[in-house]
Amino acid sequence: MEWLMPDEDSKYTKSDLKIMDFIENYTDEFLFMSIGQLAKRLDMSEATISRFARHIGYTDFKEMKNHVAARKVGKGPARKIAGTLMKIQGFDIRKWFTYQQECLERTQNQIDIGEMDKALTAIQKARRIYIHAKNASASAGQLLFFRLRRLGFDVTMVPSGGSEVIEGIAHAGEGDLVIIFSYSKVSTEGRIILDYAQTAGYQTLAFTSRLYAPSDQRADINIYVYRGEKEEYHSMTTAVAMIDAMVLALSERMASQSAERLGKVQNLKKLYRKDRD
Repeated sequence: MEWLMPDEDSKYTKSDLKIMDFIENYTDEFLFMSIGQLAKRLDMSEATISRFARHIGYTDFKEMKNHVAARKVGKGPARKIAGTLMKIQGFDIRKWFTYQQECLERTQNQIDIGEMDKALTAIQKARRIYIHAKNASASAGQLLFFRLRRLGFDVTMVPSGGSEVIEGIAHAGEGDLVIIFSYSKVSTEGRIILDYAQTAGYQTLAFTSRLYAPSDQRADINIYVYRGEKEEYHSMTTAVAMIDAMVLALSERMASQSAERLGKVQNLKKLYRKDRD
């Protein structure tokens, strides 16, 4: 987050993450709030918000808000693309790629290595893997499905909506992993998946753009990806990069096992290609 100024070793509390998440996702509303209004909105004390401001390097709340305002309304390439495809400034592919670099950098700065390790272990040990992805996330979900299946995992796509979602996870249970894509909010289907996990006993993994979310909207494992601010056009670049990174890390972990599985696929392709010739 460009307005943060923490030390490299800074540790954030749940309250810190809640404040950060609100500022990132509701910037315009935040800029018109007093510290008292923000405290009431987030259900915390003014003292907690003051401590957060000092924790990340500001003298007080006012200085932090002024800094956020200066950063958020700047004229850098990333800000010029705010909105939908830079309607005011005009689309420039070079600025678009610069913006994608910023999304990747923000994601890199917020990567939780421990959480990533948990995600890789969960995938590797899962009896079966279910993937639920709808709307724009459907493409990323299909990519993850394709990559994991190629590595030999037992993976299934859960239907995107309606009662078919329930049918898709009805047989998931202990030892299984259900992966959802829930960036700025958890869909109705995502809430069903998270809720049913408590009964069925399967583990959940979410790709999310929120640093903080209520406990009932959090998966067992949460992988952060930054895709742009609330009112911006949300690209899937960072999500796809994260998926590719996870697949490469899995391939390295599985070593000879992944090579054997990929080799089997390649041999079958050669066999049936020969039959067609």
